[in-house]
Amino acid sequence: MNKMLKCLLGFSVAVVICLAGAPAFASASDDLIVERFENTYVFRTFLSDEDISTEAKDGVVTLTGTVAVDSQRVLAQETAGNIPGVTSVDNKLVTVAEVAADKADYWIGKKVKLNLYFHRHVNGGKTSVSVRDGIVTLRGKAATAAQKDLTTEYAKDVDGVKDVTNLMTLSAAPKVEERTPSEKIDDASVVAQVRTALRTHRSTSALDTKVLAREGEVTITGIAKNETEKALVTKLATDIHGVTTVKNEMTIQEPQAK
Repeated sequence: MNKMLKCLLGFSVAVVICLAGAPAFASASDDLIVERFENTYVFRTFLSDEDISTEAKDGVVTLTGTVAVDSQRVLAQETAGNIPGVTSVDNKLVTVAEVAADKADYWIGKKVKLNLYFHRHVNGGKTSVSVRDGIVTLRGKAATAAQKDLTTEYAKDVDGVKDVTNLMTLSAAPKVEERTPSEKIDDASVVAQVRTALRTHRSTSALDTKVLAREGEVTITGIAKNETEKALVTKLATDIHGVTTVKNEMTIQEPQAK
């Protein structure tokens, strides 16, 4: 009996120790989730200047605060949701636009600028964007005529834009930029950028797509209306920072019988 009592006592002590350590372990894991989120490429590049507070508890991430445009709210949710260990995201972020609806041109400009930043074959950092009554004016330097045209194409495809006037000038000596290993971007940020870009572009905003990334290799599934729409998704995703290859497995929607 004494031997059995000792065994039971030892087991009880072990259980108590394990239970006591569980909250500390969970807390450490939650802290790591927050740290990983705030160290992602997306957070450092697109969200660090916004008023965002991040908390994690038992794998559930809560985002509170304000962002400039809705695209950033989507970016934050998509990035947080792809962090290892995250089970769900409670996104309580609000846009400044929601409390200042009279500044429509300002927010259109913000969306255009953010959209240009996603794509590596345009120069969002050196493109000035101004908006008046929904008409976007672009200024700055383009490396080539093709880059200038692509900048116009991307800006026109943002919701709220009525037309685009592109006053960008061509660089005297266009330089081909080479990507270096240091530009490798985490997969959570790659997925967030691709999904947000597809939502931001008017031509693909209504598509229900699923995006996965592994070491920069992106796989997209979902349903497209036709081959043209599917090709557009591939084109936009391929031009996102951090994407190395795109495997588009979207299926074409069956035509409805008349």
